[in-house]
Amino acid sequence: MNLDSILKDVKSVGISGHVRPDGDCVGSTLGLYNYICKYYPGIDCKLYLERIPDCFYFLNRAKEIIHVPEDKVYDVYFALDCGDLGRLGAFADIFTKARHKVCIDHHKSNSGFADEGLIVPGKSSTSELIFELLPKDRIDRDIAEALYTGIVHDTGVFQYSCTTAATMSAAGFLMERGIDYSAIVDHTYYEKTIEQNKVLAYAINKAELVLDGAVIKSVITKDDMTRFGVTPLELDGIINQLRITKGVEVAIFLYESGDNEYKVSLRSKRKVDLSEIALKFGGGGHERAAGATMRGTPDEIFEKLEEEIRHRL
Repeated sequence: MNLDSILKDVKSVGISGHVRPDGDCVGSTLGLYNYICKYYPGIDCKLYLERIPDCFYFLNRAKEIIHVPEDKVYDVYFALDCGDLGRLGAFADIFTKARHKVCIDHHKSNSGFADEGLIVPGKSSTSELIFELLPKDRIDRDIAEALYTGIVHDTGVFQYSCTTAATMSAAGFLMERGIDYSAIVDHTYYEKTIEQNKVLAYAINKAELVLDGAVIKSVITKDDMTRFGVTPLELDGIINQLRITKGVEVAIFLYESGDNEYKVSLRSKRKVDLSEIALKFGGGGHERAAGATMRGTPDEIFEKLEEEIRHRL
């Protein structure tokens, strides 16, 4: 894929990422958005995302993100870090109306829903894919901050198995653009509010080990979120903390998102391909990190997931 060829003679560009934007979604979309705004000032470019976590607002142009769809037809529309059209949420319609639709993604479960796609499941992150697409002499500090943030989050600060030598090389290049890389990690990955720490402690305290200790599971309800004064955006670190429990291969975390509805986050260490499980329940993701939305009680959902995991251990 040649990004500059796609942008040649284009007058309008839209960009979106997946619902409930995480670090890679925010980093990759802002990286591309900053690039187009700086080097293609004649293009009317807009970035559409749901509300992003507060920790990402230090990134350049983050405050320009539009949170509601507009009735507009773009010449080109980029869907980043999205495995299927449904993951665009409220912005699926504006994407569908675009004259040329492009998807850049690293999810194994990608359905190939765009006119043109760059889908590389072996990459650590969509941010790494954007890095590879951009001319290196045009990656300034603002772009580097966004892409580094995205890479950091989808690699778990370079500890997940998706981290490759190419990932580390990309991160090293971005570090040399003058970014405060240690502050980015502290501020966006490790730093938590007291409310987040309390709900994290609560989720860990109520966690259970099943399948002979190979699986750990926990759940947060709407009442729990109200009690601790947090929103779903502030539950992001819980699944990763569950994952690092000694002896555990798979971590399951649920949070209540609607009437008899739960968002499911799955993480594994080495053995279980979670993308297959998530796909079976209408979700998607990577081998070691995936998710879905499931209906039922927590016990019913856990039972279904545990049955799928049992066959793969």
